[in-house]
Amino acid sequence: MNNFICRKKSYDSVGSLSYLAWRKFIKDKLAVFSLFVVLLAILMAILGYLITPDSTPFANDQHVELAAKNLGFSVKMLSVRKNQLEDNTSFLKKIINGKKSDYSDYPLYSWHFEGAYIVIEELTGDTPNDGLVKKFNLADILYPLKDNKNITVKNGKLFFEDISGIKHEVYISELQRKVENENINKKTFYLGTDRYGRDMVSQLIIGTRVSLSVGFISVIISLLIGILLGSLAGFFRGWVDNLIVWFINVVWSIPTLLLVIAITFALGKGFWQVFVAVGLTMWVDVARVLRGQIFSIREKEFVEAGRALGFRNFRIIFRHILPNVMGPVIVISAANFASAILMEAGLSFLGIGVQPPMPSWGTMIKEHYAYIILDSAHLAILPGIAIMIMVLAFMLIGNGLRDALDTRSVNR
Repeated sequence: MNNFICRKKSYDSVGSLSYLAWRKFIKDKLAVFSLFVVLLAILMAILGYLITPDSTPFANDQHVELAAKNLGFSVKMLSVRKNQLEDNTSFLKKIINGKKSDYSDYPLYSWHFEGAYIVIEELTGDTPNDGLVKKFNLADILYPLKDNKNITVKNGKLFFEDISGIKHEVYISELQRKVENENINKKTFYLGTDRYGRDMVSQLIIGTRVSLSVGFISVIISLLIGILLGSLAGFFRGWVDNLIVWFINVVWSIPTLLLVIAITFALGKGFWQVFVAVGLTMWVDVARVLRGQIFSIREKEFVEAGRALGFRNFRIIFRHILPNVMGPVIVISAANFASAILMEAGLSFLGIGVQPPMPSWGTMIKEHYAYIILDSAHLAILPGIAIMIMVLAFMLIGNGLRDALDTRSVNR
């Protein structure tokens, strides 16, 4: 009994290889910090429109009057109710696609009330301001009206009917107070606005979703193709290996970016096409490394034992060989993730990747690179920094995984 307890303690003190690899990984402070950065980016991408200041689809609420404003720019906005039924988008759909706003916002330079109306001058940022002067009925600001021309004033009250057929009778003074308290709000653009007057924070957050999605799905596609072809070539050898190696060399000889551009032209421009185009060019590294790993392990005793027990070849490959050679594949996948983010940004910058109005870090740089020599260089620098941080994080994670999964040092 004592001997059993001693053996158990000895095993627990050593632990499994996975535990040892994890323990070695968390000692790498840069890799752990990079993992935290990636997890934070993933959380932001998942929450998406729930945390963006602009929750409209593609964060595309444009205010041309507020184009290219500096960091921390603030302005008061008048929110005018649209004359349509409320958009009852479900919670899940709002996370995925955003929600159309029930209000139209107008940046304010000045305003004042004239009885049943509010008169505003829109902000332009110029000196003098010289903005458009607009006049809104108070009822039209607060309610979705069936007919905004059918509003009557009597004894200091407004009489009108909303889009649902409900008739209202409200004092003008009460409407003025409600508009001033609820519909005139201060809005701050913490990272400024882009050339179309859209909120940069929202654009960067939704751009995170695009970059991580392209990276994740592209890596999945590359793993599916690379693992399949690399396993077949390494295990069966012979003519199967020769054919697959020839195919790998053909793909390898074509410059990656040119191949991606060719595939993109064949499939068309768009969000999903980028996934496929990038994924179809990244499987070569996975296949080459996996082929070499299986070459060195296919003659081991446990493989021969599987053959002797009558196991099918595919069971031996996927149940017994692959779990023992996935370390290098995991490291390559981290590097491929970083490459996919760079490639997507490059394609979007060239105009053949993600198409507007969907925000992408590459598209944001393309639209604003001319501002680098002006006083709004942050419009191009911010998405560039986002790309740099994300790529660096995945590369550091890959380096940490490489060291942690090194079987020669896993017991150190």
